[in-house]
Amino acid sequence: MALSLVVAAALLGFLIFNYPRGLIFLGDGGAYLVGFLVAELAVLLVQRNTSVSPWFPLLLFGYPVWETLFSGYRRKILQGRSPGEPDGLHLHTLIHKRLIRPASRAATQSGYGANALTSPFLWLLALPAVVAAVLFWENTLALQVSLAVFIALYLVVYRQIVLFRVPSFLVLRSRRASMQGVEGGAAAAVEEPEEI
Repeated sequence: MALSLVVAAALLGFLIFNYPRGLIFLGDGGAYLVGFLVAELAVLLVQRNTSVSPWFPLLLFGYPVWETLFSGYRRKILQGRSPGEPDGLHLHTLIHKRLIRPASRAATQSGYGANALTSPFLWLLALPAVVAAVLFWENTLALQVSLAVFIALYLVVYRQIVLFRVPSFLVLRSRRASMQGVEGGAAAAVEEPEEI
């Protein structure tokens, strides 16, 4: 409990100073440390509390876990590349480029980076998995079904964004662009779809 509170306080302090303007750079070392601490806390929680299902932390951290597994599969199986190579086809990158980019110039001019506008989309995507994990923390079957539903939701969202089939109400636009009559969300994007 003490370690959980220390990690939560440190991350809250980082969030307060960093969101939305990005004043502090966490870097790979910080991100890997946070990931290790959260994973260790999840293992300790399940090991020390037998009533907590081992599927609880897996669903609770469903988005980053699935994003990592899916990225490895996409690179190795679909693209024939090393899973360790970087690319621009992560869901958060696609959301930024396809849903946020139309408004990024206006967002940057107002002092808020476009990267910060990507976060609420990801929070909403991860929220159902987090809520289900908290509600069904001891029910393994419900956690497994919820994880399967989350993965299906992720794949549908990912496919829609890659194929430029995102509903127009999800695409952010600057006020100037919407006043000039720019129509139709992702279909209006001029960039070519990347290969998956």
